[in-house]
Amino acid sequence: MKTSAWLSITALIVSILILWSLKEIFILFFASIIIAMALCTIIGKLVRVLHIPRWLSFGITLISIILISSIGIVIIIPQFTSEFQELINQIPSAASKLWDLIINTFIDIVEIIYKDNVPDLTDESLLSNKLNIFPDGKTLANGVTESIAKLINLASNVGIGIIQIFFITSVGLMITVQPNAYREVAILLVPSFYRRRARSIFLKCGNALSSWMTGLVLSSICVAILTAIGLYLLGIKLVIANALIAGLLNVIPNVGPTISTIFPISVALLDTPWKSLAVLGLYIVIQNIESYIITPSIMQKQVKLLPALTITAQLISTILFGALGLLLAIPMAVVIQVFVKEIIVHDILERNYLSI
Repeated sequence: MKTSAWLSITALIVSILILWSLKEIFILFFASIIIAMALCTIIGKLVRVLHIPRWLSFGITLISIILISSIGIVIIIPQFTSEFQELINQIPSAASKLWDLIINTFIDIVEIIYKDNVPDLTDESLLSNKLNIFPDGKTLANGVTESIAKLINLASNVGIGIIQIFFITSVGLMITVQPNAYREVAILLVPSFYRRRARSIFLKCGNALSSWMTGLVLSSICVAILTAIGLYLLGIKLVIANALIAGLLNVIPNVGPTISTIFPISVALLDTPWKSLAVLGLYIVIQNIESYIITPSIMQKQVKLLPALTITAQLISTILFGALGLLLAIPMAVVIQVFVKEIIVHDILERNYLSI
């Protein structure tokens, strides 16, 4: 093999290693682009509806976000924080009660099967010998508490988190001020013969992301409202916290809705065990309404992702980028799907097929 070929391979490997070392910067920059796209979507709608200059629309949008955030911090956040703390404190007790319920159900089944031939399973010494494969409720509760403490410790590095949030926000605002300028910089990296086509593809990516974000916000609001109504009718405590958690976690398909059921079920177990089943049924109904009624009606123009591709994108993104990758897996999948459809399918495969 020639020296030039070896140099090319070495340069490729070095480039891949450099990109891999910069993967955290990449995911933060992509998060900034998502924020910029969200702001540009709002600004664009205000410009079209109110017929005002873009700089004025940008100012109105920024001031509105600050005011809404301030109101949320003053009114909603304290109530949510109080209820969320109470939720966390109730999870170990709920886990202990659930385990005791499982053990009692197991004992009842054994008594039904063996009838009079079964020994007294209510005797504690006998239970410790015969059912020692099951940890008691206290052990399970301690295990849950330790797990929650470990999760909190994983997120304890507040300094790095603040720096990352500052980076994402500041870069997102910079892109929002001059989106066309940053897009043209990216287009300059494309060969000259393909720049007009690249400009069109970037525009389609932006439209796809705008459609996805608009639909996601409306869908999450609907989920939060339906959850609040359902939990209120069932008489479940801590409605505000559970509804907000359901709405926020709705942004993570598959994983988020499953996690959001843990908290209200824990509250229901401590109240009346049958309510936990009612809460589970409620969340299943809400997710089906969201999947088959709300989302299709809101996101008619959204890039559609197959369920298997969605799960695969979440898994790969989480492995590569961690928790932030899980949160951004779907927008990344939306962008990648547009690139694959427009570049690989349309510009390469279909063009080659037509040229034969």
